[in-house]
Amino acid sequence: MLVLITYDVNTESPAGQKRLRKVAKLCERYGNRVQNSVFEVLLDAAQLETLKAGLAATIDTEHDSVRLYRLGNHYKNRIDTMGKTGPVQTGEPLLL
Repeated sequence: MLVLITYDVNTESPAGQKRLRKVAKLCERYGNRVQNSVFEVLLDAAQLETLKAGLAATIDTEHDSVRLYRLGNHYKNRIDTMGKTGPVQTGEPLLL
């Protein structure tokens, strides 16, 4: 299933800046960054639970927020893009 992840990590302290980097790196392991704090990730149910556990262990729930939107398996009909897009669309093959 395709999941859209958005996050807002408070970076007013060095610890917050470190958390931001950790959240971004964790999301990068699973999918593609489509905007600064927005990722599209293709996951199965087990991977989603692992990712959620990793995010929960990383963020400070008093200062940070993460939102996950499950778009399902038929996501291609649910995504419209305008303007600049990345070189690889989620789920598309990369030809080198």
